[in-house]
Amino acid sequence: MQERHVADNAPLAPLTTFRLGGPANRLVTATTDDEVTAAVREADEAGTPLLIIGGGSNLVIGDKGFDGTALRIATCGFALDGTSLELAAGENWSDAVARTVEAQLAGVECLAGIPGSAGATPVQNVGAYGQDVSETLTEVVAYDRRTGETVTLTNEECGFSYRHSRFKQHPERFVVLRVRLALEDAGGLSAPLRYDQTARALGVGVGERVPLAVARKTVLALRAGKGMVLDADDHDTWSAGSFFTNPVLTEAEHAELVRRVHDRLGPDAAPPAFPDGDGRVKTSAAWLIDRAGFTKGYGSGPARISTKHTLALTNRGGATTEDLLALAREVRDGVRDAFGVTLVNEPVTVGVSL
Repeated sequence: MQERHVADNAPLAPLTTFRLGGPANRLVTATTDDEVTAAVREADEAGTPLLIIGGGSNLVIGDKGFDGTALRIATCGFALDGTSLELAAGENWSDAVARTVEAQLAGVECLAGIPGSAGATPVQNVGAYGQDVSETLTEVVAYDRRTGETVTLTNEECGFSYRHSRFKQHPERFVVLRVRLALEDAGGLSAPLRYDQTARALGVGVGERVPLAVARKTVLALRAGKGMVLDADDHDTWSAGSFFTNPVLTEAEHAELVRRVHDRLGPDAAPPAFPDGDGRVKTSAAWLIDRAGFTKGYGSGPARISTKHTLALTNRGGATTEDLLALAREVRDGVRDAFGVTLVNEPVTVGVSL
């Protein structure tokens, strides 16, 4: 490994969209798959804790930093063969989506503007505006730390569910090297729109298709309106996007939520409800947060709720990770006390927890 790729006592905050967290004992920046696997093997053989960093858009790193090796994956690769796409893990995801739209291929256009790297998308099963990456992803090439081999996992073997995957379930086992997607040639049109807000913004019905570039532009505008397109000058984007996942409830849990909503807000109030299979119901974390009293801009310290979207917790420029966590706990506990639903954080925490 080239020495220029290694730094000691390296700041990690600049590598995250929160711009929070202390330093790592050692930071290795890998630009090839071989460098990635070599760095992982070196850490594992030495028994050194390892932190994988891609775009840093889903990380909450503790103020004390990371007592081990941080591996920044900076690999490049965008290979399109017909409708099949292979991306290196270090590729910028939003840029890759733009290139698929330029190539007139559908399937990920509604995932435009999501920050971070391609390698992170299967870990979280990234999704937005009616699309999840698991719907187009066919294979993940990963380094298996248990066996010391590079393996190829099929979509089914990835164990995808809502904002979850086998990689997230077993974070110490796999390091994603490449992702492969199957896109669609729909004659320059998008995939059928499935998100009501997107369809309304476009003036079409759910299930209809629109020109790819128009779909991407609309999604970017919707995201920007919520402070979810990165802008170094806008503190509303100094976040990890949605901090909490939308709760998925059993029928009994949903009935209890409805009862509590009626008690608190009146008999005409109703929480959003979307069928999620097996009798489960998905509701809106943003709605619960807002109705529990945590409105846009909430907070008086350096960490506050975004002025554009209640799901985003933000660093106003001088926050610490502990400031952020204190706000997150206040919101989580307030929603639980009001509605009996415990919100779960979406970003990965390092050295800290809620």
